[in-house]
Amino acid sequence: MRILLLTLLTLIAFASNSILNRVALSEGDIDAVAFGVVRLCAGAVMLAVLVLLRDRRLAFGGKGRAVGVLSLVTYIFGFSLAYQSLDAGLGALILFGLVQITMFAGSLVSGERPAARRWIGAMVAFGGLVWLLWPGHAAAPSLWHASLMAIAGVAWGIYSLNGRGTSDALGATAANFCISAGLSVIGALIAIAFFEGINLSEATSFGLIMAILAGAVTSGIGYSMWYTVLPHLRGSTAAVTQLTVPVIAIVGGAVLLSEPVTSRLVIAALLVLGGVLLAVTSRR
Repeated sequence: MRILLLTLLTLIAFASNSILNRVALSEGDIDAVAFGVVRLCAGAVMLAVLVLLRDRRLAFGGKGRAVGVLSLVTYIFGFSLAYQSLDAGLGALILFGLVQITMFAGSLVSGERPAARRWIGAMVAFGGLVWLLWPGHAAAPSLWHASLMAIAGVAWGIYSLNGRGTSDALGATAANFCISAGLSVIGALIAIAFFEGINLSEATSFGLIMAILAGAVTSGIGYSMWYTVLPHLRGSTAAVTQLTVPVIAIVGGAVLLSEPVTSRLVIAALLVLGGVLLAVTSRR
């Protein structure tokens, strides 16, 4: 029951990331790169505090640190830049569709052989995603922004797989965030000095609050919860379970952001959710 509750809270947190990012960018309260920098810094502070309260120390070394940092930075900024155009629910569908492919591939490489039922469920879920994004209909998204979200999805899948073998999930996540935040601040300062590519000074208090919430609460705490439940889930099960996040994001986007919920989106979401249920439930 504890693992089930933590998994549910984690999925809600991940869906909230999409909503917070989209609502901050949709009205120009903060630019996408600045949102990513603030999100990383807020997440780093929250996670560092949690680890320091527990251990009174924070270790920055460890196996897989470079992969964790690189994939985290790629995910954060791909995610933010994609939400310059994509709706919250649509972006979440693209993100976690690519997460599924990446984690399934990683599971196969590591020697796991998912049962036929899980493969069928994953194919149904991903088929709904492909049908939604197929070009030629009025609601087809921007190819550029969809590609950015796809890159973010691959990066998040690698980040999740990279963290499965760690013995201290919270400590590893905190280290990844702290190093990523430092690199992002350095990158932001260079961009401001030479390219004028970040307008942090023009961000409103609302935009900054959304970025801080996305970093400290729905990212920092959300990721720490995810790494708590991830060792209890098979790689393939974890991948398709995350596909419930777009459904949560669609509902949240419709209620909180008045995003349109078309019949095509509803059918695709039902296919995704049905595939997930098929994949994570046993024959019994």
